[in-house]
This record gives sequence, structure tokens and C-alpha cells, in this order.
Amino acid sequence: MKKIAPSILSSDFSKLGEEVSSLDKAGADFIHIDIMDGHFVPNLTIGPPIVRAIRHITDVPFDVHLMMDNPMDFVDEFIKAGADSITVHAEVLPHLHRAVMYIKEKGVNVGVALNPSTPIDVLDYVLDEIDMVLIMTVNPGFGGQDFIPSMLDKITLLKDMIISKDTDVHIQVDGGISLENIHTVSSAGADIFVAGSAIFSASDRRNMINKMREKASICEY
Repeated sequence: MKKIAPSILSSDFSKLGEEVSSLDKAGADFIHIDIMDGHFVPNLTIGPPIVRAIRHITDVPFDVHLMMDNPMDFVDEFIKAGADSITVHAEVLPHLHRAVMYIKEKGVNVGVALNPSTPIDVLDYVLDEIDMVLIMTVNPGFGGQDFIPSMLDKITLLKDMIISKDTDVHIQVDGGISLENIHTVSSAGADIFVAGSAIFSASDRRNMINKMREKASICEY
């Protein structure tokens, strides 16, 4: 089943609690939370106290994406704050397997994110241990960017790798996902779709989430 994960990066942070509540009522499958440190990506967002503050508002799983140079310094704090899954970037972890196993041992789902120029072969020896791969379909750091078309081939290559290894790993995509391209991205092999601008700019968020899910589900890989 295809799932939609609205990104609160596109929300109105002056009323973040209301925004999270609206996503719950709109039927979001996950709430995607981008944590940016101003070093790994050229932007700053939020920390564990904000995640903790909004955790009581909803039971929708928190999908926390650590876009940071030193993610392992903060894993425990985000789990305590209420993260249901933690995604870390392969680019900053020389001991990726160790990081993956550490997060797994904490009892939450673990994902590995790849920037557009990062090849999928970095996953060769961790794919059996993770729950999800996040393919960045824009260069990370800011919302509202256009989807990079060449990422379709990357998604398909990853899906083929997952099938060949006979493992149950989801493919999440983040960046430039819209009602116009979600079917194509889904057909390439993606399962979970992070969407910010497309959902938060919609006059009816529930309707937009439902339409995106329906379009993504038309053609299973």
C-alpha cells in the first residue's frame, strides 16, 4: 500500500500544533520531520524539544529525517522525544552498519537516506538490516524544489536491488513530489511519498492526500 508522509517543513511554524493536528485529521500515514543542522544542509530547522512538544497532539507515526553531520549524537534524544523512525544519511557515516544496528536496538524503524549524487551501492551491506531507503529527489536543504528526473532511474535500480536480495525494504522519496508526478514516481518503485508544498498549499488537505495516495496506487511495481 502506498503511503503519504506530509513534511512539516512546509508548515506554518507559528501554529505548528494546529498544522500537525490538521495532518492527523487529513489522514496522513506519517508525519515527516526534517532536522537540519546548517552544516550538512544549508538550513536550520528544529530540535528534540519541538518534536517532544507536538508528540502529544497525534498518534500518527513521526518519521524523523536527520539531515546532519553528526546524527548519532542526537538519535537518543529524538527517540525520547517521540520519533517512531529515524533516517540517517549514508554520506556522513563512515560506520553505517554500526549506526544502523544502534538505531535498530533502540526499538524504532531505521532508514538510510541517499542524496541525488550518492550511488545505491553504499547500501550493499546494510540493506538486509534496514526498514527503508530514502531517495532524495532534490538536493536537500529547502522545500519547494523541482523533482530531479534522473532520480526515476535510481528508484528503479534500488527496487530491482531490493527484489534481487528478497528483502522487505520500503522506498521513500522526498523532494518535488506532486499530484502531477506521483504516479510516475510510484511506477518507478517508490512506496512512501514525502510531500510538503503540494499538501500545505492545498485548500483541502484531506482531499489532496487521498488523491495523491490514489494516483500512487494505480500502478503497483
